[in-house]
Amino acid sequence: MSDRWYRSRPPSRPIRVEGGLTLRSKRGDVARTWWSRRFLEVLESFGMGGRLTRGRAYARSGQVMSLSLSSSLVVALVMGSQPRPYRARVAVRKFTDEQWRRVEHALADRAVFAARLLAGEMPEEVEEVFADLGLSLFPRTTRELSMDCTCPDWEVPCKHLAATCYLLAESFDTDPFEIFAWRGRSREELLDRLRALRDPMRAEEPEPRREFPLEDCLESFWQRPQVATVSDLGQSDLGQVAERHPEAVLDELGPLTAAGRSVPELLRPLYRAIAEGS
Repeated sequence: MSDRWYRSRPPSRPIRVEGGLTLRSKRGDVARTWWSRRFLEVLESFGMGGRLTRGRAYARSGQVMSLSLSSSLVVALVMGSQPRPYRARVAVRKFTDEQWRRVEHALADRAVFAARLLAGEMPEEVEEVFADLGLSLFPRTTRELSMDCTCPDWEVPCKHLAATCYLLAESFDTDPFEIFAWRGRSREELLDRLRALRDPMRAEEPEPRREFPLEDCLESFWQRPQVATVSDLGQSDLGQVAERHPEAVLDELGPLTAAGRSVPELLRPLYRAIAEGS
C-alpha cells in the first residue's frame, strides 16, 4: 500500500538553485558534436532514452550545483525537493596503463590523428583506433557503466543522474579530452605521450670544440691543419701539423683581394719563411 501511495502522490517541486549549472541548449537536442552525440546514443542504446529526458528540465533550469570529472568518475550535486542536494555518480571502467600504451602508440602511428589531437580536435575515426585494439572509447555494455544517486528514486537513471549525463555530454562538447580523462588518461598525459612518440630521435650532440689560450700555441698558430682548423686540434696534434702545413691562418681568411690580387697568396711565401725560421 505504501508503494501505491508513493507512485500515485503528486511530484514534488524542486527547490530552486541560484547560480547552478545550466545547459547552453534551451530547447531541442543537447549535443552539438559527434562525440557528445555518440555518448548520449550509447546511453539510449542501453534503454535509458526515456528516462534521460526526465532530467533535461533539471539540467536546463540549473538544478545541478556542481559537476566534477576525474579518472573514470563523474560526481554531481543536484538539488531536488529536499533541503540537501543529492549526489549523483556516473562511473566508467577505465583502461589499464598497458591498454593506454597500445592506444598511444596506435594514435602516434597515424600522423593525421596525432596532429589533430595535438591541435585539440577529436578525429571522427578515432573510435576505429580503439576498435582495432579490441577496446571501445565509449562504454559498450552496462557492465562498463555504473550509476548511482542518493535520492530515493529506484529507477536508474533518475532525473538527477539524467541531468548529470546531459551536462557531461555538453562538457564533452567543450573539451573532447574529457572523454579520454573519463577513461583514465588526462589531456596533459596523453598529449605529452603523443609528442614524445612523434618526435624524431635527436641526433648525437657534437663534441664540444676544444680551445686553448693563444700563448699555449703561438709556435704552431700559423700552421695549416691537415683536416680540421687549428682551434679544433689538441696540443699534441699541432706540432705534427706544423711541419706539413704552414700558413694555415691564410686558409681561414677566405677570398680576400687587393688591387685585383689574392691577399692570402701574396702572403703565403712570407708565412712559409716565418714558419721555417728564415
